[in-house]
Amino acid sequence: MKNPEKLLDLLSQDARLSTAQLAAMTGSSEDEVASQLKHYEKNGTILGYKALVDWDKTDRESVTALIEVKITPQKGMGFDEIARQIYSHHQVESVYLMSGGFDLTVIIKDRTMREVARFVAEQLAPMENVLSTGTHFILKKYKDYGVEYNPSEKDKREVMMSW
Repeated sequence: MKNPEKLLDLLSQDARLSTAQLAAMTGSSEDEVASQLKHYEKNGTILGYKALVDWDKTDRESVTALIEVKITPQKGMGFDEIARQIYSHHQVESVYLMSGGFDLTVIIKDRTMREVARFVAEQLAPMENVLSTGTHFILKKYKDYGVEYNPSEKDKREVMMSW
């Protein structure tokens, strides 16, 4: 394969591209692309494929929260075991080790603010090595994973004029 990183870049922008499209865009054969994709999936470079959904356009109720967590790392394991304990909960979408004033950022999604508060109070805060938490609710998404959620008024006018 001529440029395997180009393949990853293209997939990160649109995972629905076919092997034929990817081959044409990378200057490779479809067999080379398919082989490279299998290699990336097998070695864990590609961890999965996911659709970005604007849940505000559905009937599903949900709230997303970003939680700052200060912890005491475990001897011999650092932050890894505590992070694993946190991300084992079904509400947890992401966990990141951070620099700065807190140690972990935990992103969770649940149906209501009350359920998020219950998770923090009953599951997260009581953990042995958790020193403190700070919860921030996401009120509106403008852009996520490079995708704009709410086009500007200019974009809306351009769409209306193209009809």
